[in-house]
Amino acid sequence: MAELFLEIFCEEIPARMQAKAERDLSDALLKGLKEAGLSLGDVTTMSGPRRLAVVVADVPAGSEDVTEERKGPKVGAPDKAVEGFLRGAGLSSIDEAQVRSDPKKGDFYVATRTIPGRATPDIVAELVPDLMRNFHWPKSMRTGRGEMRWVRPLQRIVCLYDGAVVPFEVDGIASGNETEGHRVHGRGPYTVTGLADYTEQLSGAGHVALTRDARRQTIEAQAQKVCADAGLELVEDKGLLEEVVGLAEWPVVILGEMDPAFLELPPEVIQLSMRTHQKYFAVRDPKTGDLAPNFVVVANVDAVDGGKAIAAGNRKVLSARLEDGRFFWENDKKTGLEAMAPKLAKIDFKKELGTIADKVERVAALARELAPKVGADADLAERAARLAKADLVSEMVYEFPELQGVMGRYYAIEAGEDARVSDAIRDHYKPQGPSDAVPTGPVGIAVALADKLDTLVGFWAIDEKPTGSKDPFALRRAALGVVRVLLENGSRLPLQKAFDFAARNLDWSDAKRTDLAAFFADRLKQYLRDQGQRHDLIDAVFALGEDDLVLIVKRVEALASFLESEDGTNLLAGYKRAANILRAEEKKDKTRFQGAVNESLLEAKAETALFQAISESAQAAQAALEQEDFAAAMSALAGLRAPVDAFFDGPDSVMVNADQAEVRENRLNLLNTMREAIGTVADFSKTEG
Repeated sequence: MAELFLEIFCEEIPARMQAKAERDLSDALLKGLKEAGLSLGDVTTMSGPRRLAVVVADVPAGSEDVTEERKGPKVGAPDKAVEGFLRGAGLSSIDEAQVRSDPKKGDFYVATRTIPGRATPDIVAELVPDLMRNFHWPKSMRTGRGEMRWVRPLQRIVCLYDGAVVPFEVDGIASGNETEGHRVHGRGPYTVTGLADYTEQLSGAGHVALTRDARRQTIEAQAQKVCADAGLELVEDKGLLEEVVGLAEWPVVILGEMDPAFLELPPEVIQLSMRTHQKYFAVRDPKTGDLAPNFVVVANVDAVDGGKAIAAGNRKVLSARLEDGRFFWENDKKTGLEAMAPKLAKIDFKKELGTIADKVERVAALARELAPKVGADADLAERAARLAKADLVSEMVYEFPELQGVMGRYYAIEAGEDARVSDAIRDHYKPQGPSDAVPTGPVGIAVALADKLDTLVGFWAIDEKPTGSKDPFALRRAALGVVRVLLENGSRLPLQKAFDFAARNLDWSDAKRTDLAAFFADRLKQYLRDQGQRHDLIDAVFALGEDDLVLIVKRVEALASFLESEDGTNLLAGYKRAANILRAEEKKDKTRFQGAVNESLLEAKAETALFQAISESAQAAQAALEQEDFAAAMSALAGLRAPVDAFFDGPDSVMVNADQAEVRENRLNLLNTMREAIGTVADFSKTEG
């Protein structure tokens, strides 16, 4: 058993591609080795700006011999069949085959051959070039040496088995045992014999932090230290951290300064300028919580002056970026949000649905309609909706699309708009993902719901719905956003009426409304399953046709609690027993037993008691449902447990299929009355158990 070492060294790999490429290279190499019949030990993977590496421990010297059998024709078969068998099995004479007997099929020929194993270096020398030629990169290039595509021009390939070079060539580059370190601090080259030697040389003289974890820990520790030493606090940014981990082989963190005058800009503009263009981390003053006139930059060199020149150079670059931001900011303020809005008429939202200005008109009307239902002022909701998209034509949002809504809020504040309007402009896009908060102000809720519902209804009206995994217009996210906004704020809204209002000027139909409601049902199921609710209980409540999501969730929670109780479990069993009887008899009679129960035909005490219990429980349950007290409704139904048990299994149990036709029908009507009474709180036929 020995170590297999592979490193592919090239020019700079884009940071966003490194982690996936590391996994993909490892997966492809391991798959190929296993398919070749090699057992494998522990695997170590590494990636960085200029290298991908995979190291596999305990790889045997070669694959084992494999014996395989090939079944041939019967003894005495025609010559042509025998000749075909010999060719396929690689035999020169039928005498080289074995004859075996089968009690049913008689004697037949079998060819046995042994395929010798291969040496591991031979397997690897064939596998790696093929792997590299078929490796998938999001973007790749040809270097001019050959036809192979790679993310950036290849420079070296190190491939070793048990310390010895595995010889092969890829795109004109021969494998070897030499690699390079840091361009400035320890270029090398370095001759390596395996993982231990490689790690020692490159982590030492080579000045390369080989793993993503090592670089991440270095950056985090140094960033926290330089900020703490200056009495400042790092603004955490996990996404940026993952990116800079792939930018520096030997990360050195430097604290820089910027002109404090730039702090007059909105903080989001400063942070986004730093992050997007320069890959800098923002810094705040822990005393005030506001941004400080500083930034953190991750350099790829350990400068002799402690990074002063680097900090100064980065200050100049950042100042130029922020000057652009200040120019956009001042120009947009002069224009004003209201003056921007008419320009939306020149931007298509969707050809069949008009421009963004057309969408704004629809959303404004819908926001006004929804406002009273979510406790918002209708005038403010309409005003916010009319201004919510205006910043899309601002210079700042053109430069930084991520700031849509955010800049609209600032421009609204500058114009003296009501704070509720300004906040709604910022919040109406929310939530944009599972970790994003929902709007909580009533005006923001109204506009956010109107915006998302208009989009959903519009695309349903033109029959452009998500299909399979394809959802180019993020309609699933929009629907889940509506679900979250309603539930997390406890907002009551009959969805289908909202659909109809939103679609009043569109090509709309009952079928489209029903289909969109089912789409929302799926999103609600997803949301509730993530909260730990049983899928069958969600189906049981949805079957009632309710479209007020808050009420649906209340019912599901009450139903879950009820079915966890002994009464609930036993009543469910009784319900399903009755439903099964009814289903069988209705199928046999080709009719549904929905008639009134004739009390004069109730002969047994158990059926009389059940009839009385149903009447009392149904009345109590209905009263509780009218008060939206679903727990009380379930409790009322629990009163049916004992009479149901007595009806089916008590000492005076009832035979439903009585000899007298009218008694049988009356008892089936009684079971249907119970089924309908229980069905007012949920469709128990959808539940498991």
